[in-house]
Amino acid sequence: MSFYRSFSIIFKYNPQNYLHMEPIETMEIKDNTFARQFETMVREGLLSVEYSFQEKKIFLTKINTPEGYDNQAVIDSLLKNIMEIVSEKKFRIMPISPKIALFIKKNPKYKELLPPGIRI
Repeated sequence: MSFYRSFSIIFKYNPQNYLHMEPIETMEIKDNTFARQFETMVREGLLSVEYSFQEKKIFLTKINTPEGYDNQAVIDSLLKNIMEIVSEKKFRIMPISPKIALFIKKNPKYKELLPPGIRI
């Protein structure tokens, strides 16, 4: 299983900490099958989501961020694009990480990617 996706990421903070939607850069998602993680580079370092794969299910186990990195807009964009990859491949998502489960809870359209009987 190997995926590669490139997309435009949109983020910029103003002094009041509100998020302005303004294109700044392009982010590429790489599926590092050796490390079993989706990864992308941000200015601060490597941002990744670890996974394991079993029977058409992707278990998303952990989000790794560079030290001190807290740009939730970029993390959410990475997760949204991972969900799109999973959907295109007709796989199911098993969110093991509480942060990923919370992301799915906040974005109910991705609940359809959960296996039957799994509720968040």
